[in-house]
Amino acid sequence: MLPEERQNMIVQLVNEHGAVSVKELSARFAVTDDSIRKDLALLQKNGRLKKTYGGALKIAPDEDHFVSQRKPKYRAEKQRIAKKALKLLHDGETIFLDISTTNIELAKLLKMSGLALTVVTNMVDVMTTMAGDEHNRLIFIGGTFSEGCDGFVGALTNRALAQYHFDKAFLGVVGLDLARQQATTYTPEDATTKEAILAASAESWLLLETRKLEKTGPYVFSDLHDVKGVLTEKAVEEATAKKLEVLGLAVL
Repeated sequence: MLPEERQNMIVQLVNEHGAVSVKELSARFAVTDDSIRKDLALLQKNGRLKKTYGGALKIAPDEDHFVSQRKPKYRAEKQRIAKKALKLLHDGETIFLDISTTNIELAKLLKMSGLALTVVTNMVDVMTTMAGDEHNRLIFIGGTFSEGCDGFVGALTNRALAQYHFDKAFLGVVGLDLARQQATTYTPEDATTKEAILAASAESWLLLETRKLEKTGPYVFSDLHDVKGVLTEKAVEEATAKKLEVLGLAVL
């Protein structure tokens, strides 16, 4: 059996049973545990399941934990947000582009803009998009690689961020909890890295489609008072706009 066939069958089993173990799969397919672990790592990277210690879990239909899942979705909305972000930038600034599929669209615009910026990022897709840019200086922050995030997060990344001062930072967000006045994300490591970015930035903006105004993630990374404002693809509802304005947030 080809690896691709085995991987497709693994996904089918996970979706049918909700969870599978490495031992169970290695016995079923008569391959080593290491082969199964490699299969699960690849399948997680492609957003087809969630790898756990000793096995894998089914991904719920409304979960988009992985960048590979999010990249093709809501692209037109992300492009509109990226155009608004571009208008906030000026030659000579040092900016940070966080792990966000909207920042991939912003990176594309920056490469064509003619602006002369220092662009710092911890996201692989942003780095590869901007590679070869003749106008902008690109700096990549390392650390512990997260396949789900397609970037580097955690203690080593945070230590590197502490050496910088950014004029502006653009951060991705899973959702806003307006009742608790908090911004959220999917993982604790990403949350602490976003906190470090905020601490190093004079001005921070959250990038989000309006649908995220009604969604929250499991980990808080910011009190909304800590950010300058939010960039959305269209005008938000009047009641929501008033809540954001009460918090002192600019809404573009």
